[in-house]
Amino acid sequence: MEIEIFSLALLMTLLGAAYVKGYDLVKKKSPEHLPHFYLIMATIRMLLVLTVVGIYALFSHSRADTIHFALIGIGMYVVMMVITLSLRH
Repeated sequence: MEIEIFSLALLMTLLGAAYVKGYDLVKKKSPEHLPHFYLIMATIRMLLVLTVVGIYALFSHSRADTIHFALIGIGMYVVMMVITLSLRH
């Protein structure tokens, strides 16, 4: 389960970095599109996290591990959202 958590943390880091870099780029090029960028990125981030958790649930043999992984994934998602929003708003 350690490799799965590391992979999930890496995914959250990459998604957060993509949001911060994309926010800077959109703010520099066309700031009027920032609300659209935020909504698109929020949707992409949510779908990717749900997909990763769903794939883990599909291939996991333990229900308890699946529940723990889902809770960790949701927690990491919330922390990533708070950090990225506090950095750029």
